[in-house]
Amino acid sequence: MPRHLKAAAILAVMAVLFDMPSAVAQTAPFEGAARGYPVFRDSTGKKLADGEFVQLLKDDQLHVSIVYRFKDDHQIEEKAVFRQRPRLVQEKWSWRETRGGKEQRRFTVDFASRTASATKLEDHELKRWSEKIEVEPGETFAGFGFTMAIKARREALSDGQTVKLKAIGFTPKPRAVTVEVSRAGVDRLGMAGREITADHFVIHPKLPWIARIFAGRVPDTHIWLTHPWPPAFLRWEGPIAEPSDAGARVDLLPGGESRSAEPQTDSRRR
Repeated sequence: MPRHLKAAAILAVMAVLFDMPSAVAQTAPFEGAARGYPVFRDSTGKKLADGEFVQLLKDDQLHVSIVYRFKDDHQIEEKAVFRQRPRLVQEKWSWRETRGGKEQRRFTVDFASRTASATKLEDHELKRWSEKIEVEPGETFAGFGFTMAIKARREALSDGQTVKLKAIGFTPKPRAVTVEVSRAGVDRLGMAGREITADHFVIHPKLPWIARIFAGRVPDTHIWLTHPWPPAFLRWEGPIAEPSDAGARVDLLPGGESRSAEPQTDSRRR
């Protein structure tokens, strides 16, 4: 190969390497169509709602819809859109809660336009917020997007790395917050009458002091994926939507008792 072409090829490879976000390899398998029936529980494991999960590929985008149906015509619906190639990027997210068909809360994020909005019914009045937000494509996520982000970074997290990402949260005003994602170890999950081995990941918000004054303490969020490889969702625990909300648990498998996670004896192994 001529010297000038060889130099050009080396520069091209270097450009690709330096363009990799956070120097963290993303190795999650390509997601396709899927359907599931998760169950929504309170923090003690008591069942509150039946869920339906639908995942579809449309025009090179991954569309995710999750609906939870409670008693008394109470419903929560979450939607998200992702681009998976050349790397995982969340493009849209929305979360909506209704009672008796009347909207109680709605949170939306358009990552491309860097805008987020919130609507909340307070004292029989709908209040609205809209903010420009900081977005780093492929590094900023909301809601179910963090399950996808952890899948894509599982190898780095399993090696003991702590990954910094940005989360879009609501208090109910939209906020962009830096979070640290780490692997807590290997746990045993009791659900649907069986015991399942799972990788436990923790999402810890890093709030500046001024945000802490207005938002109060923001609890960690916990996500469990199947262990060993390949990674698939098993459980989520955290506040329902806003930091001040009650804690909740979502299990992949419906039916039977849902028990708290317990560390496996050799919980640091991959």
